[in-house]
Amino acid sequence: MPSRMIVAVTIGVAALTLSPTTHAESARIRVAPNGDDAKPEGPFATIQRARDEIRKLKKTTGLPKGGIEVTLAGGIYSIAQPIALTAEDSGTADSPVVYRAEPGATVRLVGGKVITGFQPVKDTAILERLDEKARGKVVQADLKALGITDYGSPKGGGIELFFNDVPMTVARWPNEGFVKIVEEAGGEKFDVRGRKGDRIGKWVYDGDRPKRWADENDVWVHGYWFWDWSDQRHKVKSIDVDKRTIEVEKPYHTYGYRKGQWYYAFNLLSEIDSPGEWVVDRQSGKLYFWPPSPIEKGSALVSVLGSMIETKDVSHVTFRGITIEAVRGTAIRVSGGQKVRVIGCTIRNGGGSAVSVSGGKASGVVGCDIYQMAGGGISLSGGDRKTLTPAGLFAENNHIHHYGRWYRMYQTAVSLNGVGNRASHNLIHDAPHMAIGFGGNDHLIEFNEIHSVCYESNDAGAMYAGRDWTMRGTVIRHNYLHHISGFRGHGCVGVYLDDMFCGTKIVGNLFYRVTRAAFIGGGRDNAVDGNLFVDCKPALHIDDRAMNWAGYHVATTMKERLDAVPYKQPPWSTRYPKLVTIWEDEPAAPKGNEVLHNVSFGGKWDEVGAGARKYQKIEDNLIDQDPRFATPDRMGQGKAPRATDFALKPDSPAYGVGFKALPLEEMGLQKSDSRATWPVAHQVRPVGK
Repeated sequence: MPSRMIVAVTIGVAALTLSPTTHAESARIRVAPNGDDAKPEGPFATIQRARDEIRKLKKTTGLPKGGIEVTLAGGIYSIAQPIALTAEDSGTADSPVVYRAEPGATVRLVGGKVITGFQPVKDTAILERLDEKARGKVVQADLKALGITDYGSPKGGGIELFFNDVPMTVARWPNEGFVKIVEEAGGEKFDVRGRKGDRIGKWVYDGDRPKRWADENDVWVHGYWFWDWSDQRHKVKSIDVDKRTIEVEKPYHTYGYRKGQWYYAFNLLSEIDSPGEWVVDRQSGKLYFWPPSPIEKGSALVSVLGSMIETKDVSHVTFRGITIEAVRGTAIRVSGGQKVRVIGCTIRNGGGSAVSVSGGKASGVVGCDIYQMAGGGISLSGGDRKTLTPAGLFAENNHIHHYGRWYRMYQTAVSLNGVGNRASHNLIHDAPHMAIGFGGNDHLIEFNEIHSVCYESNDAGAMYAGRDWTMRGTVIRHNYLHHISGFRGHGCVGVYLDDMFCGTKIVGNLFYRVTRAAFIGGGRDNAVDGNLFVDCKPALHIDDRAMNWAGYHVATTMKERLDAVPYKQPPWSTRYPKLVTIWEDEPAAPKGNEVLHNVSFGGKWDEVGAGARKYQKIEDNLIDQDPRFATPDRMGQGKAPRATDFALKPDSPAYGVGFKALPLEEMGLQKSDSRATWPVAHQVRPVGK
């Protein structure tokens, strides 16, 4: 271990120091909130100034052996422009560049603006519009006077308000949950497999609440208008309080509108009726807010910046131990390059997703805390499908929770696309829809713990992929999924291979209290092997949908996607030999699935359709027989046992059918030096609720 003594040297015009913090001979550039970009000796005030100093250094003496650390002193950095890095800002394998918080320091990069000058509402017209109980409690601020004039749209991606680092709620009715469509009123009826709806966005509501909205000029509604997994926000066109109808502006929802589906109204000054609610009048630039605690003792912040960090074709650069917050879009965007790492960071309170990695190879996100994001967590997309060349992108040991805060559906904690990417050891929970989505080939999804997701959707999967014969080779192993039951307990899916998805291995996972834990929707060549299902209803689902109601996809979408890849030529033909003859071998039939060596205890074992069963190999499974848990008293009663509580005794009958002991202690987060922050507890929903 090298000495931690720091020796001052001067390189170019900036004062750098040699430090062994990361590499034995790394140089250090310091940045501090009270720094000065004009002083060559530093510390500098901005990361951009430190970046420019590195550029200058590379053009003169080159990067020192061991690389450079840009260390940020503790404090809040108000970022006015995204931190942009290009290829010229790259490090090398021997001389990486690291942007990091000083050890032990809390560094916050903030893309918002603190709001000051709140005043009581005195305008009589505004007071009359407010709910009676809100009068005297709502305060206002002039955003235009503070230089904030871009508010975005209520649809999403615009301004958001945070108070004491917690997202506040755009004023809505009802305050919690939804109301239902009483009847469709558009006049263009249709029927989808027995579900009747209307293509026009007009419906009948119940009660008289909308009478209060007469003076509102920007009313919006958000709902699940036809299916339980597809939402949309609409601007309201008109409200007829006599006929009790609401009509929305085009474009209408793709799937139409259906009686009994749920929605709420929002962006209403007259509906500020509880602490934490707020509205921006986009015409006057006034912010109206009912603070949950005294405004003068708290901190109000609105998001302004679009993104925080953007890299393009950058290699060997790491961001470590930094908190990033209050941006309107994706916090960190990585495009191309290689070995760009985001390690031990906290990314929160964003208007989009946390990290997007697109292209390049061997980049990843490790040990980060990601929460309160309006969108998703980590998106990884890379690799060449034509040549099946892997990208090696990864999301490892991250705690991702309370995401999908604004964009509710199809926002994942981790998404994998392309070829050869990985999600491992992540803890994912509390989301209205999916946890992990994947598409492409040869991904690895392992050792993750997932619970309390899909809580606002039905017919959805904690892990999901669908409608492609060619996206093969993904392995889903050694994950712990529990307490996943869908909206209002109507049922959801653990691993959802939707609409003829093929060639995926579901191996050695633990499922506890998951409806339709392993789901094969008409696909083929999948494996469900060596999993432990406890109290799942059912554990297994397989159907033959392509041979009946979904058959129209076979000659259209499925064939088009098959023909889009060189599946009859190497490396495709050697990597996936069963794909070569799929079009000649009853392509609609769910052939080649194997269900072996599984244990199912409690709940229900299978829901295999009659038409599909003859095509399946279902053998050597232990069904409805006590597998002899080592600590059975730790399970049940609605609690969330640890994965290790499902260990089996050495004499378990499961081993007699070929079941192999699961690596339970490795499932979920692992303690590691890569985690600069440990998981935070924030508004944790009761497990299973």
